[in-house]
Amino acid sequence: MQQELLFKVLVVGDLGVGKTSIIKRYVHQIFSQHYRATIGVDFALKVLQWDSDTVIRLQLWDIAGQERYGNMTRVYYREAVGALVVFDVTRASTFEAVLRWKDDLDSKVTLNHGRPVPAVLLANKSDQISCQLPKLDFFCRENGFVGWFETSAKENRNIDEAARCLVEHIMNNEESSVSEREPSSVLLPGYASTARSPENCSSCLKIQTSVEDSCEM
Repeated sequence: MQQELLFKVLVVGDLGVGKTSIIKRYVHQIFSQHYRATIGVDFALKVLQWDSDTVIRLQLWDIAGQERYGNMTRVYYREAVGALVVFDVTRASTFEAVLRWKDDLDSKVTLNHGRPVPAVLLANKSDQISCQLPKLDFFCRENGFVGWFETSAKENRNIDEAARCLVEHIMNNEESSVSEREPSSVLLPGYASTARSPENCSSCLKIQTSVEDSCEM
């Protein structure tokens, strides 16, 4: 008999980084240049046949970019088990805001065992630059992200892979929680495990200037 799991996933980041475009591409396989700015929060549902025994329903919460400055995020974040934190590679200020979003998440929502929710960092709009982005492995490791991906909603680049990485960590945490409730069982790897991503977390202290400045002119 198949089990069905429902996971609440937050998609956060500054205004205009492409959160809605990422969700529309992931859920509906569509892309438009003309989405309206999200006001408050929007929702989408993605159903995954995870394996032969498991169906996962991902409830994706598209949090408006300006919401971090208000008091509603605590309500929106409640019961979330994972997050995608998005920045725009063409706007350095949105990368600088990443840690503020991560701090906001960590201060307002935790898993049942007290750990932060797993968060994957998305370097979005990568189709708009012609050079390779600096590696963010060290940045992720130092700041509690479980992985990072260069993404493009327009070109459908790495969005499925990033979501799968996040779901793997969510599943590991679920299994870990079960094991902690059953002392006789073997503890499975959870949040501390390394994300299985080709771009996952190991080199770059920080981006000191805009992403464009890292390109060779």
